Amino acid sequence: MLQRLVELAQYTSNQFRALLGELDIRQSAGRTGACFDNAAAESFFAVLKAEIGTTVRETRAHARQDVFRWIAEHYNRERLHSTIGYITPYQARVRCHQRLDLAA
Repeated sequence: MLQRLVELAQYTSNQFRALLGELDIRQSAGRTGACFDNAAAESFFAVLKAEIGTTVRETRAHARQDVFRWIAEHYNRERLHSTIGYITPYQARVRCHQRLDLAA
């Protein structure tokens, strides 16, 4: 099945969409002519691949566990993000909630 996905070059083709439906996968696409729609997601996945690698895990469950651990422990709590002032997403969330509590 995965090979069939790779072979279909037109991601908007009816065949591609039908195969996604068979695999219970929801397709995501940005607006036409808006190249920055998926920039954040593309950046995230590039970092994910660079930092945990593209090693094939023993099972899908192992892969999900590795990705979840990386997001929960490293990406959200340790990795500094330039777009939010070189703090972690966790720190940004705490600051936001503190401001909301003060405003209430």
